[in-house]
Amino acid sequence: MRWIFTLLILLSIASILIGIFVGSVNVGVPDLISYLSGHQDVKGYILWQIRIPRTLAAFLGGACLALSGLLLQTYFRNPLAGPFVLGISSASSLAVALCMLAGIGAHSLGIVGSAFLGAMVATFIVITLAAKVRSAVTLLVAGLMLGYIFSALEKILITFAESREVHVFVLWTFGSFSGITWSNLKTITLAGVPIMAIAFLLSKPLNALLLGEDYARSMGVDVRRIRVAIVSISSLLTALVTAFAGIVAFIGLAVPHIARLLLRTSDHRVLIPSTALVGGIVTVLCDVISRTLLNPVELPISVATSLFGAPIVIYLVIKRRRI
Repeated sequence: MRWIFTLLILLSIASILIGIFVGSVNVGVPDLISYLSGHQDVKGYILWQIRIPRTLAAFLGGACLALSGLLLQTYFRNPLAGPFVLGISSASSLAVALCMLAGIGAHSLGIVGSAFLGAMVATFIVITLAAKVRSAVTLLVAGLMLGYIFSALEKILITFAESREVHVFVLWTFGSFSGITWSNLKTITLAGVPIMAIAFLLSKPLNALLLGEDYARSMGVDVRRIRVAIVSISSLLTALVTAFAGIVAFIGLAVPHIARLLLRTSDHRVLIPSTALVGGIVTVLCDVISRTLLNPVELPISVATSLFGAPIVIYLVIKRRRI
């Protein structure tokens, strides 16, 4: 198991280097050194100001989404649960629709601010529900219904919006790390890394939840508190990524299963860091594919992640039917 974890670290470094140096413009380390030395080099600018923050944000964003998916799959005991089942992405999308299509908050908040605000509203609602309901299934259904409500309101806005505005909005919903700056990366890092660290502290309660809530209670786990903690962490991680990159599909749904298959364990002390690494690797590689496959046209990252994740979900559904 140690050698697999070591391999994941090496693959993480390799994927980041690929994300930085592979693209429509051929760049290298000398270009970066030249730019950092004070020379106004275009290739150096592309590396330092565009590729590096974009790649690092994609890695961290993928880690956040994958970890969010792992937590929710464990709590709901459902292999098809993902970070967007609680309506967080739908709330972000609605808030951005209000910003872009209706002009509410367009000047004061902007897309990132409105997306994060929408996600926080949904997070507050879901955490409140998590503290009140006793059943995981009830919480899951409530989250899905919230998503449908937010999506319905969004479609109403789209119906009355201008076609040009709708086009820009739809592109945002497909997801992209293209606009990430160093300032955005700093925010993602300062918020995302501590939240993921807190998730690691929940490893033992999560292991107990694998055998059901009754077993967890018999082991002294405060199930209600853990439920709120899981929902809070998952929602915050999802909100953070959605605010800066839009809706990135399938990473949170598919990556936890890849980690389980690689490590052949359900121990969250191992799964949590491994899932985060695999999520980062896959997201960076999908980001590279999305911007190089049809160069000079850049595809939304959800195109690449969906083509990657959908076959895995199909496999899981077929496997469950056989069982």
